[in-house]
Amino acid sequence: MKAGEALRQATRRLAQAGVPDARHDARTLLGEVMDLAQLEVLSAQDKALDAAGLARFFDLVARRAAREPLQYLLGRAYFMGHAFLVAPGVLIPRQDSEALAQRALVLAGKGVRVLDLCCGSGCLGISLKLARPDAEVFAGDIAPEAIRLARDNAQRLGADISLRQGDLFAPFEGLRFDIIVCNPPYIPTGELPHLQAEVRHEPALALDGGPDGLAVYRRVLNRAALFLNPGGRLLLETGDGQAGALRALVPRDFAPPRVHPDLSGLPRVLETGLPDSVQ
Repeated sequence: MKAGEALRQATRRLAQAGVPDARHDARTLLGEVMDLAQLEVLSAQDKALDAAGLARFFDLVARRAAREPLQYLLGRAYFMGHAFLVAPGVLIPRQDSEALAQRALVLAGKGVRVLDLCCGSGCLGISLKLARPDAEVFAGDIAPEAIRLARDNAQRLGADISLRQGDLFAPFEGLRFDIIVCNPPYIPTGELPHLQAEVRHEPALALDGGPDGLAVYRRVLNRAALFLNPGGRLLLETGDGQAGALRALVPRDFAPPRVHPDLSGLPRVLETGLPDSVQ
């Protein structure tokens, strides 16, 4: 079978399964099998695929039709210009979270010490280290599979960061930081069954924010002062419609919270922290 016919069949199958942008995904998967960029796929439609290539391609198409995320099928996702390894059991990096990394970079001075809580694939902490090589970056996650993947990503991308497994701040007792970034679980529990089919393939541990979606935020804000240097900043990714409720959780002795938008203009990053005078 020629690549063009395989692409047409795959596109129809994905469209029938309700996959958003079926043609894009079919073209991406075909490019993966043929080791071609998407634009190259379009000019290679008369090329014949061998039996092994066809079998691999239609296996990937079947998994995508079952709404397995494209990033899991490819084994990678892009964040801050870097290709991160991804795998089932660990949250997929999203472009929305780049707003969190960008704000941290604005704040990061020479020799800054950073903590990435709920690090998942390590995309935040690793991206910060790659952009600020003199930074001292720590990252932690409760899930061992996340720590393993983050370690693989750090080694692959050449980022020397310290990774520790444990629940939120538990692995970092006695340490203080200039910047803490955190993309916590923030989906209300009752909304999990209604998420997009692809998102439901991702780990509930990385999504479930408790009954109102704010449970992990409360825990972070309750202890953050113990881990921030005077003048240190806490940056939290916020879910859609949560910025107001999250503002109300900020302790009174913290800096007045500010909310920064993502690339779509939506409220995405809440910034607060300790005033310079805190000892």
